[in-house]
Amino acid sequence: ALETAIAGQASAVDAGRLAEVLLGDAVYANMIMLGLAWQQGLVPVSLAALDRAIDLNGVHPEANRRAFALGRLAAVNPDLLAEAAGVRPRAQSLEEMIEHRAAFLTEYQDAAYAKRYRDRLAPVLGLGDEALSTGAAKSLFKLMAYKDEYEVARLHRDAGFAAKIAAEFGPGATVNYHLAPPLWPTGKDHRGRPNKRRFPGWAMRPGFALLARMKGLRGTAFDVFGRHPERQMERELITWFEGLMARAVAEAPGDMDRWRQVMAAPMGIRGYGPVKAEAAEKVRAEVAALLG
Repeated sequence: ALETAIAGQASAVDAGRLAEVLLGDAVYANMIMLGLAWQQGLVPVSLAALDRAIDLNGVHPEANRRAFALGRLAAVNPDLLAEAAGVRPRAQSLEEMIEHRAAFLTEYQDAAYAKRYRDRLAPVLGLGDEALSTGAAKSLFKLMAYKDEYEVARLHRDAGFAAKIAAEFGPGATVNYHLAPPLWPTGKDHRGRPNKRRFPGWAMRPGFALLARMKGLRGTAFDVFGRHPERQMERELITWFEGLMARAVAEAPGDMDRWRQVMAAPMGIRGYGPVKAEAAEKVRAEVAALLG
């Protein structure tokens, strides 16, 4: 729906992959995108001002300048940049995309959770419409792979995360986490959102290790976070969308275009906490309007 609305007026570039291959760290992806946007005339700031801002920021200025220049090149000749970096994307089939997501869900929770993903998708795939199936596959995965306390812990326990920190900031770099634990009231800020508290990395590492091993409790009666309103909302969204998928199997053949939009709608649910709750409410209202 977004691609149709913008009618080819936006550019797409795999900034994260380019940053990793050419600059050694995906953290420069944002600067690549800034360079692309500036080259397209979308940033009303002079080149000299941006260059000065990079200097004033003081964090790896030369690498950020290279990232900005790569973004400008991506706007002018993306094929040349992709070829030079060896990151020309290969089109991924629908089956490959589903298997990749199922493998992720196995690591996220377990094989049974991944099987649920495949089983719910199977009837939709049977309709034979690739756009509809792709929207359903992406949306269901997004809803099932919600980033809760167990997943945050699992990702931070990944060896690659520690290696990236050491490579970027040097061995022994001090790490702090700014968190708003759901079971530890921290009050609200002026926007009504939970305040975050700073936790030293050395204190969080044992907790992350324990939480990562507890991921199998997710959604069970023993899930210590499961009664939190946000976690209840996330599980309910999965059930809601599974119901829509079942309804699509019966109704889509008569109105395929509308159901393509419905299956892709959950991709608009982003953010965390109150931001995610607001986005979910908006998307559910949009779906309700689409379905009359």
